[in-house]
Amino acid sequence: MIEIRELTKRYGPTVAVDDLSFRVRPGLVTGFLGPNGAGKSTTMRAVLGLDTPTSGDALINGRHYADIDRPLHQVGALLDASAVHGGRGAFDHLYCLARSNGIGRKRVHAVLDRVGLADVAGKRIGGFSLGMRQRLGIAAALLGDPGILLFDEPGNGLDPEGIRWIRDLMRALATEGRTVLVSSHLMSEMELTADHIVVIGRGRLIAEATIAELAERFRRDVLVRTPHDAELIRLLRSAGATVTRGPDGSLAAQGLDAVAIGDLAVRHGIAVHELTPRRDSLEDAYLKLTKDSTEFRAERATS
Repeated sequence: MIEIRELTKRYGPTVAVDDLSFRVRPGLVTGFLGPNGAGKSTTMRAVLGLDTPTSGDALINGRHYADIDRPLHQVGALLDASAVHGGRGAFDHLYCLARSNGIGRKRVHAVLDRVGLADVAGKRIGGFSLGMRQRLGIAAALLGDPGILLFDEPGNGLDPEGIRWIRDLMRALATEGRTVLVSSHLMSEMELTADHIVVIGRGRLIAEATIAELAERFRRDVLVRTPHDAELIRLLRSAGATVTRGPDGSLAAQGLDAVAIGDLAVRHGIAVHELTPRRDSLEDAYLKLTKDSTEFRAERATS
């Protein structure tokens, strides 16, 4: 488990993380979301002992990173794919890391194969694309077969096939019982990948919920299509719902869920051709949650 306890980090007068607390549990992919400058990277750096908290704690299985012997066996991380020596080959880069934690050559070959870089193991990293460097960084995180993994924007530079691959990898790692924390700006990917969401803004916690809980919180209405719209509108309004008719004849009902609407229609013998609960996307929910925490905001383009 990763545990953030009342974590605060100041850089002079600037507060990057402000009394932040949350837990990242095993068996789940936890999406770590927030606008630029929200404190996501600072929080991850504090977990890995790269930044010293001003106050509070960032713990791995109840311990500070610096107190863990051979930490690659417990926690792996990708924070900056460009933080590598461009003159080294991919295998040599990983083997240097591996030797520091008592990991053998066989494991280096295994992680290179898992991330799809086995054929370029001997090539210099300086010639790698951003996507290849991302894969190499993920290989480094997997070296010690750790139970806890942190990834900061792992989809950067990946093509569609690579994005699907990283999504499947995150899900597979969580299914194995590992703790997976992923920061990302790709809301559509988080909606497909994450089980749990932590949203921060200006260094403080804004929301912590499962994807299902967040969807329920941002439920809009139920779309209904029926050839007997006038009768169903009367029944829905009698049951306390608010109903509006769309230009295409569809109905938008608020105040009753889809099950209650379906049951009501059945009891009165009304045919229903469509019954669709409508909720905000994760992207829309995220924008609503963080609207007061975004440092720079441009005007929306209008056509």
